[in-house]
Amino acid sequence: MPSNTFDLIVADPPYNLSRTFNTSTFKQKNLDEYESWVESWIVEMKRLLKPSGSIYVCGDWRSSTAIHRVLLRHFKVRNRISWEREKGRGAKTNWKNNTEDIWFATVCDDYVFNIENVKMRRRVIAPYTDRHGKPRDWKESESGRYRITHPSNIWTDLTVPFWSMHENTDHPTQKPEKLTAKIILASSNEGDVVFDPFLGSGTTSVVAKKLGRHWVGVEIDRDYCLMAEKRLGLADDDASIQGYTDGVFWERNTLAEQKKEDASDGGSESTS
Repeated sequence: MPSNTFDLIVADPPYNLSRTFNTSTFKQKNLDEYESWVESWIVEMKRLLKPSGSIYVCGDWRSSTAIHRVLLRHFKVRNRISWEREKGRGAKTNWKNNTEDIWFATVCDDYVFNIENVKMRRRVIAPYTDRHGKPRDWKESESGRYRITHPSNIWTDLTVPFWSMHENTDHPTQKPEKLTAKIILASSNEGDVVFDPFLGSGTTSVVAKKLGRHWVGVEIDRDYCLMAEKRLGLADDDASIQGYTDGVFWERNTLAEQKKEDASDGGSESTS
């Protein structure tokens, strides 16, 4: 592919675990070997990105150190996002692993970051008022009290896709559309081109399409490619993203409030 092609890259590579992905198997490596493997494709990502481009790379606690070290050599690392992956059984001899990382880096200091596009709607627990009794930095509606807040690098509002969610597939490490939407809205503009070198079931391309971006994805497994094509076709008729309504991200487990708000606004219903 030609250099300086993409505005944003979202990469969800195999973590440093032995795992089978349909017809392909990734074998766990020592940290130095994994770091070398990450570098083998990260250098190409820098070539493919525009000078104003950004890259997000997913990992877990085993792979995060290697990803960070490689990104430091080739990009300007901006942040590490940790998101709560509340799924799976607890461990008997260790702490339950329920977080994953997303490293955010840019090619240079002139990059896109649309903070207004990724604000969150949070319920107000302590509704402070001024001396006249008027709300301070929060609003009240039929669905309750809430405030619009700036996002942090701790994401606790995501739900891993499960059987009853329309976005769920048989891919073993599928990321939520809501997660990818945050990245795409923050670090690209409408009409930009988003690239995913480990496309899997197509989440990045599907969300890019729903949000008015162009997309390119690479996937080694034919069945996963077919999943992605099917999902892209369905996106023609349904561009909704669960947990994201009217330009605002909702907290997890606020479905009741969201339904009320949607009904009062005449909008469509979606879940967190």
